Amino acid sequence: MVFTDYKGLTVAQISKMRRLLRESELDYRVVKNTLARIAAEDTPVSVAKEWFVGPVGIAIGYDDPVLVAKKVLEYAKGNDMLGVKGGVIEGRFMDLKDLKDVANLPPRDIQLAMLAGAMAAPMSKMASLLQATIRKFGYALNGLKEKKSQ
Repeated sequence: MVFTDYKGLTVAQISKMRRLLRESELDYRVVKNTLARIAAEDTPVSVAKEWFVGPVGIAIGYDDPVLVAKKVLEYAKGNDMLGVKGGVIEGRFMDLKDLKDVANLPPRDIQLAMLAGAMAAPMSKMASLLQATIRKFGYALNGLKEKKSQ
């Protein structure tokens, strides 16, 4: 979740942001602070209860925490009226600086591919080293066989 201050935005600007977020399967909701504080009780969002002050809009991501931060900050760059207050990712409150750091991360799928590649690289090196040892042993046996046959 990313918390924003939408004060000063027109309905058209909020609608444009909602469309941008909806394209990435994200939601943007304007919430009543009292209801948001009650709903946050005993959830990972409870770490941000004190941020439900003034006009608060919440951008909600369901799959990729990087994507919601990236899309909201992308829209905020083009619209100075949208204020990004902070957010909650995996139960941890993040201020604007932390959200910018998260937004610079590659998407989840790419991170998983990088992890798989990092895990596969040592195994691949080990396999090629073992193969080289066996190949050299085979060459040595072949050389010994040719020497004996002469």
